[in-house]
Amino acid sequence: MNFLKIFNINEKKIILNKLKTQFGVSSLDGIFLKRGADRIFLFQGSFNEETIKNLERIIPIERVGIYFGKIQNNELRLSIDGIHLLQNQIKKNIFELDEKQLKSWLRGNELNISTGKKGFLIMKYKDDFIGCGKASEQKITNFIPKNRRLKEKNNKNNL
Repeated sequence: MNFLKIFNINEKKIILNKLKTQFGVSSLDGIFLKRGADRIFLFQGSFNEETIKNLERIIPIERVGIYFGKIQNNELRLSIDGIHLLQNQIKKNIFELDEKQLKSWLRGNELNISTGKKGFLIMKYKDDFIGCGKASEQKITNFIPKNRRLKEKNNKNNL
């Protein structure tokens, strides 16, 4: 059985350091966990680590908390929910979209632009944080899950 892995103090420090270095986030409380290879979850409820472990001995637990992000190539890629949780603390690596870029981004498209940055960027439109992208020299790769993308209207049926 694939048990939940609760991050120890050193593993949590790594995540917190990446948050500070990449996005300027100064603090975050909670328990970091993962199931499988890479998806990191954050739990901020009233259960402690021991309670979670005891529960999993009794019943299988699919996940605890929100999907927070994952580590890719030694960088932290935040999920949309992770970004919303931290939106008041994110100070660095923010990319401001214009209206045309927003529409393309929400449809799941990459942005073929050079930002002068490399690594993960927090995508923002006006006051709204809308996701995380990965900047390279020539584009920003889109990570919006397919089920959260804006669908095209079918003009033939006027839907």
